Amino acid sequence: MRDFDDIFALAAARHGGPQVLETKLAATAPLPADKIAAIADDRILSQMSRHVFQSGFSWAVIDKKWPGFEEAFDGFDPAINAAMSDERFDELLKDTAIIRNGAKIRSVALNAQFLVRLAAEHGSAARFFADWPEDDFSGLLDYLKSHGDRLGGQIGARVIRALGKASYILSDSVVAALIAHGVVATFPTSKRDLAAVQKAFNEWSAESGRDLTAISRTLAMGTGEIWGEL
Repeated sequence: MRDFDDIFALAAARHGGPQVLETKLAATAPLPADKIAAIADDRILSQMSRHVFQSGFSWAVIDKKWPGFEEAFDGFDPAINAAMSDERFDELLKDTAIIRNGAKIRSVALNAQFLVRLAAEHGSAARFFADWPEDDFSGLLDYLKSHGDRLGGQIGARVIRALGKASYILSDSVVAALIAHGVVATFPTSKRDLAAVQKAFNEWSAESGRDLTAISRTLAMGTGEIWGEL
């Protein structure tokens, strides 16, 4: 596996030098745990829903319609959405202010129930995410996939990054770098390969003192592309 200093140098050479790269990495620096813990749970449900609904659509479409989503889903209050009735579901299916996809509308209710459970166990869902250890990010992704709805794969990782928590995203560019640097041989889906990815990120973090987000973005930029990493 390649040393992180070499990976950083490769990315810097392709993106204007070390100082330019440092500036780009600083723009997506994670938040401290106390700030993540202070995020209101309705904002977490909002982020989950934004990323679920965005699948298959451009962000421009989602951004334009999002005020309508906020109104339709009562500001994404977890308690209200967790108790979504069949009648309310039917009303939302007819609401032209949102994207009328039944499975995605239902996911708002299911993820609200998920967040309500986390809040009951941890004081708030935000506290749960803030306290999850960075060196087991793959475990957090698995937890989201297992306990949430439609939060597997990149969607879960993007939600976590949107909350400001250190994260890696297995975008095409990051996976290409992981393959090039000998971490995996193909797109990681097996438990063995996902464990190898986490191990590599942990070792690069220990070596460089950098967080998962910085390492992930550096890997992406080392391929010459950063599509899917922002």
